[in-house]
Amino acid sequence: MLGKLARQVDPNVLVGFDKADDAGVYQLTPELALVQTVDFFTPIVDDPYTFGQVAATNALSDVYAMGGKPISALTMVCFPDKSDISILERILAGGLSKMVEAGCTIIGGHSIRDAEIKFGYAVTGTIDPRRVLTNSGARAGDALVLTKALGTGVISTAIKKGTAEVEWIEAATRSMTTLNKTAAEIALKYDVHSITDITGFGLIGHAREMAQGSDVSLRLFASAVPLLPGAMDCVARGFVPGGLQNNRAFASCCVECDASVPEDLHTLLYDPQTAGGLLVSVNQSHAGALVDELRESGISAARVGEVLTMGKPLIHIEH
Repeated sequence: MLGKLARQVDPNVLVGFDKADDAGVYQLTPELALVQTVDFFTPIVDDPYTFGQVAATNALSDVYAMGGKPISALTMVCFPDKSDISILERILAGGLSKMVEAGCTIIGGHSIRDAEIKFGYAVTGTIDPRRVLTNSGARAGDALVLTKALGTGVISTAIKKGTAEVEWIEAATRSMTTLNKTAAEIALKYDVHSITDITGFGLIGHAREMAQGSDVSLRLFASAVPLLPGAMDCVARGFVPGGLQNNRAFASCCVECDASVPEDLHTLLYDPQTAGGLLVSVNQSHAGALVDELRESGISAARVGEVLTMGKPLIHIEH
C-alpha cells in the first residue's frame, strides 16, 4: 500500500520501503546513519515475561540484520482495559531484560486499550553508511550460512493446541529469546555481502527476497538446515500454521524441489519464524571459518546453500 502513495525524494534515504529489506537506513553524515525498524505482535507463548523477551528479541533482530547497533527503543502496547495490569508489568519487564542485554535504551512508548494484547518496539540503531548490509548484495559463488534452527512456527501452533512437548517448548523459547547480536558481530568479521533475518516469510520467503534483490539464484541443501526438536513431529501431526500455508502458496512458484527431499522437510522451509536467525551470504572461502566461530560461540549455525548466477528456478532445493 505504501507503494501506491506519492513518492518522496530524499537523497539521505539509503534503504527505504521500496527495497523490501529488514529495516530503513537514513544517512546523517558521511560516517553515520540511522537504522530504523518496528515490530509488534500478539502473544505466542503463555508466560508474559517470556513473551516480552521474544517481542524485544524479534524487534532488535532487524537492526542486527543490517549490520547496525541498536541504541534506543520505543515501546508499543495494546492491552485490554479490564485485564490484570500485572500481566503487562511482566511483559514490559521481559522486554526490558533483552533491551538491557542488547545495550539498547527504552526511551518511551505508546499504549492503547484493545481487546487483544499486542506488544513490540520501534527500534533505532546506528551504522556506518559505507557498511550497510542489505538483503540485495549476495554474489554468485557465495555460500549461505543460517544461524538458527527452524521450527518456531509449527511448534507455536502445537503450543496453542496444547500438544507441544516440554522439550519442544524449551528449545523454541530458547531460540526466540536469543539475540542475533553475537551472530551479527561475528559475521561482520568476515567477507559478508548480504544478510537478512528469517522471520514471518520463512526461510524460502526471505531467501526469495535475497535472490530477487541480488539478481541471483540460490541452491539450498535441505538436509543441512538445522531444525528445532519436535519441528518434524509437528508437521507430521498436522500442526501447520496458516502463515506457513500462505508462504508456500506465495513463493512456491519460483521454487524447484528435488523428489529426494522429504515432503515434511520441504514444508518446514516455509515455516514462519519468530525472532529467527540470520541468513548470511558470505565469500565461500570464509564460510567454514564463519560457521566454526559461530558454533564455538554456542550458535547452531550451518552452511545451508550457495549463490548461483541468475537462472531458473530462482531457488533450487536439493536433499
